[in-house]
Amino acid sequence: MTQEYYHPIIYVRGFAMRDSEIEATINTPYMGFNLGATRVRQGPSGAFDSLIFESPVIRLMKDHGYRDVYAEGAEREDRLPRRTLLIHRYYEGEGGEGQRPSIPEAARALSERILWLRERICGDDEEAREAFKVYLVAHSMGGLVCRCLLQNPEAGSAEARACVDKVFTYGTPHDGIEMAGFNVPRFLGLWDISNFNRKSIAGYLKLSPRGGRVNRLGGHFPPERFFCLVGTNHRDYNATRHVVGARSDGLVKTDCAWVEDAPRVHLYLAHSGPFGMVNSEAGYLNLTRFLFGDARMQGQLVVDHLPLPPSLQQARDEGNDIEGSYHFECTVMPRLFPPVALSERRVEHDSAIFRRYDEMFHPERAGHDHARHPVLFSVYLDSTRITVTQGRTMMLTADIAVRSTEFKVGGRWFVSRRVPEENLFREKVVILATAAAGGGRLRYILGDEDWGEGRGRPVKEDARGHYVPLTSRKGFKGRLYLGIEPWE
Repeated sequence: MTQEYYHPIIYVRGFAMRDSEIEATINTPYMGFNLGATRVRQGPSGAFDSLIFESPVIRLMKDHGYRDVYAEGAEREDRLPRRTLLIHRYYEGEGGEGQRPSIPEAARALSERILWLRERICGDDEEAREAFKVYLVAHSMGGLVCRCLLQNPEAGSAEARACVDKVFTYGTPHDGIEMAGFNVPRFLGLWDISNFNRKSIAGYLKLSPRGGRVNRLGGHFPPERFFCLVGTNHRDYNATRHVVGARSDGLVKTDCAWVEDAPRVHLYLAHSGPFGMVNSEAGYLNLTRFLFGDARMQGQLVVDHLPLPPSLQQARDEGNDIEGSYHFECTVMPRLFPPVALSERRVEHDSAIFRRYDEMFHPERAGHDHARHPVLFSVYLDSTRITVTQGRTMMLTADIAVRSTEFKVGGRWFVSRRVPEENLFREKVVILATAAAGGGRLRYILGDEDWGEGRGRPVKEDARGHYVPLTSRKGFKGRLYLGIEPWE
């Protein structure tokens, strides 16, 4: 990545509930962005070794040459480099005491910080000021602060909004927070929890709810430049996991953690804590590839045939009505050591993609105007930070599984001859993408059949695009369509 695309980063932390949490927050220089994690891995000898993720702050400094704004116990007032990392300390008032700003107040302060950075980096250089851009990185409520700046014309200046190039959010409740199945009430002002009520969100974002939802940018910012990391590990977030429940990161429901039309990934990470998303290698890899990567790859599975187990097929042939739905799983990993997933959609994580049969084969009966074939992944890649075979070949694996839910025959559960959680299809597809004149070249290896070290086979092509044919001996047939495009 060239120097001109390394923009300064502003980190916007999440919600601090109690006064003690605000005090702890303002007493730390990086407000949580400095937290790392330690895991263990088993080596070939059987021994377990520590696997250490130093923190996003340290890794951005080590890997990409970023520097903070601190020197001699204070923020620097001299010229700053382009690769500057700034923490938005909106909970800190004058004199260092804690405060509770509203979302619009925090957004206006963010607007001022963006222009402050521009002054320190560009000075009086008009050309540099005109080209100045900044990346916003936010956790939890911090993402709502960023959206308020971008979507509410009263929360900051148009001049500051024009400087925002990309936004990355970890576990942000873009559509509010639900507890015990209900959106937190608007009247609950204790600790500012009303910030996560949808009517409150619509108010400070100057947004009209659509279908009761508020998770859209409303045309104020390009959604393709707004990334959402969705956590799916509710078990390791102790604060609220029992009232928020499954299909969440422990605080934010998975269906509330994304923005319409924006790229997103699901990962088995908790909202925060030892297994949190900010202090994780997987979160960091998605962050840096979205900010600094040079390619985006998407995989969509078009299903041509879903076989029924023989006993169910017999029941169907006899004229019985069959009811069934399907789960699509996919874990994507680039060639890295140690291996780290960029995206995980799994049944055991409550994050597999769910589709009804009619959604894919009879969309008109399901109330859709087109077939809803599942998009298995959309990830960003960086050809400068991978192990390559020859030239600029990027490799990643997509571990794909298709399984059915339980079936009903004639309105009754069919369980007498069913094998629980039986896969209709499973395969680890190795995808090789090589930069070439006039565009990229895609090849693939079916990793459950052949060694992944080979050159692979060229993908096939039809009117829809480039695809990998997928079949199973049970009769499953599908096409994994792959799209790869340059990314800044």
